[in-house]
Amino acid sequence: MTSMWRASGWILLGSALILALSLGIRHGFGLFLPPMSAQFGWGREVFAFAIALQNLIWGLAQPFTGALADRFGAAKVVVIGGVLYAVGLFCMGLSDSALSLSLSAGLLIGIGLSGTSFSVILGVVGRAVPPEKRSMAMGIASAAGSFGQFAMLPGTLGLIGWLGWSTALLVLGVLVALIVPLVGLLKDKPLPKFEGEQTLSEALREACSHSGFWLLAFGFFVCGFQVVFIGVHLPAYLVDQHLPATVGTTVLALIGLFNIFGTYTAGWLGGRMSKPRLLTALYLARAVVIVVFLWVPVTQFSAYLFGMAMGFLWLSTVPLTNGTVATLFGVRNLSMLGGIVFLFHQLGAFLGGWLGGVVYDHTGSYDLIWQVSILLSLLAAALNWPVRERPVARLQAQAGLA
Repeated sequence: MTSMWRASGWILLGSALILALSLGIRHGFGLFLPPMSAQFGWGREVFAFAIALQNLIWGLAQPFTGALADRFGAAKVVVIGGVLYAVGLFCMGLSDSALSLSLSAGLLIGIGLSGTSFSVILGVVGRAVPPEKRSMAMGIASAAGSFGQFAMLPGTLGLIGWLGWSTALLVLGVLVALIVPLVGLLKDKPLPKFEGEQTLSEALREACSHSGFWLLAFGFFVCGFQVVFIGVHLPAYLVDQHLPATVGTTVLALIGLFNIFGTYTAGWLGGRMSKPRLLTALYLARAVVIVVFLWVPVTQFSAYLFGMAMGFLWLSTVPLTNGTVATLFGVRNLSMLGGIVFLFHQLGAFLGGWLGGVVYDHTGSYDLIWQVSILLSLLAAALNWPVRERPVARLQAQAGLA
């Protein structure tokens, strides 16, 4: 028993460090929008489209990388993802056109993220710990990713100021390459297959015929729309409100800091309360936070409060959503099924990042996207409310036989 817990601890540590690097660096991409757009004379839509494409490719690749991790173990998938992520950052640092930016920041980094982020890594965690500890363990791993967001933002801004945006991206590429040796801590193996167990197509049919699966997926779409719009465009929005550029960086860092507490708290509560009901509460709280932020005058103080509040709600949806998928369908195909749900998150992310740039370039304001974000929060709250956290009949029958 002691050796099992020790092994689980190393897996959790490796997962946490990989998420911290992968998500921490990705969280700072919005800081490159002003210097790259200024140097090449781009509107905000060019950079926004590349980051939106990144999220779309990430989402489209995620079910496939998740399925490979479920079948062959996550180590190989994470290694390939880490290499592609690092190469994408190197190429992004050398970009000088909209096409090269889209191929590097969009295509390569998008595929790289699909192998080094939540669906694959939380699948590893879900298989490594007992069911009663699963929500908490996912919350801890997600919180580590949040710490990376907090820690990497000041470092990224410092690198841009010291070395320029191009060299800063090359340095970040070296940091991402550290993911490759960290894979040695995962020790993830696919679960043994028993006679009569589900095939991949059977698992897909079971999930796709379950209403809760689709409600979770469409709710997660809203999460993606909001976090990418805010992550990419909030620094520029605050500059438009006549605040110093450092305020936007500080707000994103506060989002990362308070995200640590939010994801940990969500994981802890998810082991004690209904995860779908917690998701409903989270989306309602997001709507309130955005309304208040837009209603009061924008100052440094109100921006910092917004970062704290939104940070607490930022990725709290991740352990709750993935934990619900694991409860409904089990953990054998968790990376793949979680990847499909995450695809909807990334479809929302694509629209949030891209439309933010489009709307701003055409209207000179982000007001419309803020309003859409509020309405989507209310929709996501309504979608998650009817989800029932009950294992499918197959799992209930297996538990009865056991």
